[in-house]
Amino acid sequence: MKKGNSSEKIVLITGASSGIGKSVASYLSQRNFKVYGTSRSVKNSAEAGFEFVQLDVTSEDSIKAAIASIISKEQKIDILINNAGVGITGPIEETPESEMRKAFDTNYFGPLNLIKHVLPHMRKQHSGLIINITSIAGYMGLPYRGIYSATKGALGVTTEAYRMEVKQFGIKMTNVAPGDFATNIAAGRYHAPVVNGSPYEEVYGRTLDIMNEHVDAGQDPELMAKEIFRIIHEEEPNVHYKVGERLQKISVKLKALLPDKLYEKMLLKHYKL
Repeated sequence: MKKGNSSEKIVLITGASSGIGKSVASYLSQRNFKVYGTSRSVKNSAEAGFEFVQLDVTSEDSIKAAIASIISKEQKIDILINNAGVGITGPIEETPESEMRKAFDTNYFGPLNLIKHVLPHMRKQHSGLIINITSIAGYMGLPYRGIYSATKGALGVTTEAYRMEVKQFGIKMTNVAPGDFATNIAAGRYHAPVVNGSPYEEVYGRTLDIMNEHVDAGQDPELMAKEIFRIIHEEEPNVHYKVGERLQKISVKLKALLPDKLYEKMLLKHYKL
């Protein structure tokens, strides 16, 4: 059995084949972290510059096998970054329940299962850091993104409770909420179709175009990598971090300060509804 370098930090990051996950994995691997990135399909580790492990976050058996593989090689996992996620858009009324459940399985129950199977190892070490990648969209109900907002909001609130429960074991947990970044999430997310004759047809179609423009014009994912690198070195991480355009971060503060109806009017204007 190969034994890892005891002083080397072992990082497990899900969804590392593209976008934010790939950027974070590459950034950390270049800074003396031993990174295990995951993907649902087998990837070339040599090309990526870090180790790849096959893992489907919606399968508990897959999660257990991936973690067991890393532990057998390294005897520990120091940092878990729950990054894997899927997008979903559409009028809630017209979004199939099966697609809603898939989104929750990946964005919410997936991270919780990763945490559940990593915690016994971190508890044995009496140390560890868990970073859950949520979304600024999780702080508010966004039109035609309501299910996505719900999955990320649920993970954020659950993390608030979870971090208090594991504090006694020397384990730290935090949320990092990105805004719009230039990734392929728009191409990979589930779009409820714009149905001819639907009462939502015109407005949903227009809003979908706006959402895609925001992603296409998003920031460089390396900004997320740099922020996560900084958080890893904090003695006591905050409960929440927000990374994105200034206006996106301010929108969260405004929601807490403004009357609900006034904030809703701002969103309606922003999405031209």
